[in-house]
Amino acid sequence: MTSVEEVLSSNLYTQQVKKLYKIGDILGLHEDELQALSTPERVLQVKIQILSKDGKIRTFTGWRSQHNSALGPYKGGVRYHPNVTQDEVIALSMIMTWKNSLLQLPYGGGKAGIRVDPKTLSKQELEMLSRNFIDALYKYIGSEIDVPAPDVNTDSQIMAWFLDEYNKISGKIDLGAFTGKPVELGGIAVREYSTGLGLTHTAKIAAEKFLGGIEGKTVIIQGFGNLGSYAAKFFTELGAKVVGISDSKGGVLDYNGIDVDKALEIKAKTGSVIDYPDGKKVSNDELLISDCDILVPAALENVITKYNAPKIKAKLIVEGANGPLTADADEILKEKQIPVVPDILANSGGVVGSYVEWANNKMGEIIEDEEARKLILSRMERAFDEMYKKYNKLGDQDLRTSAMVVAVERVIKAMKSRGLI
Repeated sequence: MTSVEEVLSSNLYTQQVKKLYKIGDILGLHEDELQALSTPERVLQVKIQILSKDGKIRTFTGWRSQHNSALGPYKGGVRYHPNVTQDEVIALSMIMTWKNSLLQLPYGGGKAGIRVDPKTLSKQELEMLSRNFIDALYKYIGSEIDVPAPDVNTDSQIMAWFLDEYNKISGKIDLGAFTGKPVELGGIAVREYSTGLGLTHTAKIAAEKFLGGIEGKTVIIQGFGNLGSYAAKFFTELGAKVVGISDSKGGVLDYNGIDVDKALEIKAKTGSVIDYPDGKKVSNDELLISDCDILVPAALENVITKYNAPKIKAKLIVEGANGPLTADADEILKEKQIPVVPDILANSGGVVGSYVEWANNKMGEIIEDEEARKLILSRMERAFDEMYKKYNKLGDQDLRTSAMVVAVERVIKAMKSRGLI
């Protein structure tokens, strides 16, 4: 039987509040200020119904959490996953608040999720689900209010359906209401790979600080979706050696180096990297504790906990997923002197890419791809520098704490200026 302690330890919202209270101690925040920071401004729960291909009505539950708007409109992705919960969505919206603040983007934090396995839906059912979700939320969305984007199991096609439905039902032509759109609808080509690009660029800077450089370093990537696959490509271009990859079905470990193009081809053909012909087949759990220089957990939250953190052999962790480490794991890895580049910086290339797309929509489509790429990288470099300066100033804290101190302090100042606390 699962204990209350185990349930709480696996709850992403509980973990994020725990991390926030640690920052509160450092900044000397009062309980009422911490309550204001940890409580979302609005959480919307909606019922979404579709007519399935067998003629039956199917009902799904979805949520949008609008966590904090002190710095600007809510901003964050929409995920489709069978295990999505309200607490998870709230926690992810809180992470987005800190992420946008750290990167000095003019946004607050938001997140959405629908509890659904999209693999069980036909394309027509998926479109109906997506459009009906926007029908339920359109009053609370817009380029100046709340700007959704892709996340787990959502993509540019789903954003296109979102935008079209929003324009129809609201009577507005507002391209900036969603980001991660197809290029033909105001998207930018860089947004497709901006999360992977930003992560590897940040990993390169961190490797220079902690490992003496990125070239020749071994990399394991847990999760081989959009982020993981692009990250693998960019790591290879930087001269690192990708030796481990995985997806939901399992992984492969090959210290001779994994051919990323071959792995992508096999995943597209068979549905999983587990069918990669070379190397050793491993579980996701085994992959996380395998030897490497750089570990990138790029799947889901809470995969590194107090139970497996002591077994981690990586010399540097760069968080691709949101919240892949629990608070207990943070403390263990700090004791082991393994630096962790936190999610709010490492995977923020996606939201910086979204910001560039949103700004381009607002200005009338004037940004070229190369300029967009430079903007993403320069914004992430600046955020890393801020985090690293705070890290050196604090002395006895880890990189996540340093990044969150910068981010939370900025939100607190904005809330105080507005008279919200």
